Amino acid sequence: MQRFGARLRRAAAMACYAAVLSFHVPASAQLSIEITGGGANKIPVAIADFGGDARASQTLTGVVRADLERCGLFQMINASGVSMTETTPPNFADWKGRGADALAAGSIGGSADGRQEARFRLYDINKESALTGAAFVASPSMLRATGHRIADAIYEALTGEPGFFATRIAYVVRSGKHRYELFIADVDGQNAQVALRSREPIISPVWSPDGSRLAYVSFENKKPIIYVHSLASGQRTVVANFKGSNSAPAWSPDGSRLAVVLSKDGGSQIFMVNANGSGVRRVTSGASINTEPVFSPDGQSIYFTSDRGGSPQIYRSGVNGGDAQRVTFEGSYNVSPRISPDGKTLAFISRRDGGFRLAVMDLASRQVQVLTDSRKDESPSFAPNSRMILIATEMGGRGVLSAVSIDGRVKQRLSISAGDVREPAWGPFNK
Repeated sequence: MQRFGARLRRAAAMACYAAVLSFHVPASAQLSIEITGGGANKIPVAIADFGGDARASQTLTGVVRADLERCGLFQMINASGVSMTETTPPNFADWKGRGADALAAGSIGGSADGRQEARFRLYDINKESALTGAAFVASPSMLRATGHRIADAIYEALTGEPGFFATRIAYVVRSGKHRYELFIADVDGQNAQVALRSREPIISPVWSPDGSRLAYVSFENKKPIIYVHSLASGQRTVVANFKGSNSAPAWSPDGSRLAVVLSKDGGSQIFMVNANGSGVRRVTSGASINTEPVFSPDGQSIYFTSDRGGSPQIYRSGVNGGDAQRVTFEGSYNVSPRISPDGKTLAFISRRDGGFRLAVMDLASRQVQVLTDSRKDESPSFAPNSRMILIATEMGGRGVLSAVSIDGRVKQRLSISAGDVREPAWGPFNK
């Protein structure tokens, strides 16, 4: 049970000021991404330079290419210096000779209201036909976001699944002894903004289903308190500030309530609470530790960690409590359950060979696969399309983030030169 509550105990032992801030983030605080493993059977794709304004084209084309290359599913065919628009029929034989199975071409230009309009078309080279296309209108400051949306459209057309490039992530950076910052950034690590800055630890951020709020635990009053934070207004609501520990918030699928862990009655037990802090209701009971709840996608069940069998394992029960069923059986230590948005996969942290590693279970077959070979993994968080998992881990004595595909083939490392990165949370699809 030593690591079971280790993050909470470490944070509580650190000895109060916190404020909602909005200020320029230096480049050293941006996440940098390194691809450490690639998938097999990649789809060969070419992205021609977009026509139109040269500077805007360079930014837009660069974002689309980087997104597709980084996800590990595509082999990027070199198309630098080849400028095409969506209205120009491609030379299919030429692109087939270059090895491309798909080609995207587009243009960027001004719209009537002073904003920029980006258009693109994706072609199937082998079938010599158009697959999809779209037009997006955005302000110049949203050009990178437009590139992510185009990459999402290409990803979906080629894989049949929604892309995740236009989503956001949250994470906590610790720099120095008493500087903690909760960041919100694009999934590629760019456009990082500080949502909260504190001299005390911030842990367990989790996105509301609509992406408008974050729930997290802050120690700014020298004890763990759960807040709900509106990202648009910066307004914060105290959801749980009871005697003892208030920890491990998890949103219900409809965003109306949270499952939380409270020790106000003695021991760590799971409670339900409305998102405004009202209606506290106990779910679990007994002498065992019950913690780290997470809702099933249908909102009818919760998965959680408990030591009721003698060692930490993952269990499932109805949202109103009652008999709990044990879910994990391989190994003597399995914690931090997370359910994929499609409800098919359980991610968790498993102690294997003396290390704490990311594992996944196919909930239909109950087959378990360990995805990492690192030793200090924690805080798994699924991409909204269920295909990647973001975790915190440690490399060279520093906290970094790692993104791993659910088959373990695609791996990325996300790090910051300015400090330790912890507590990742992958946001939902943009509404």
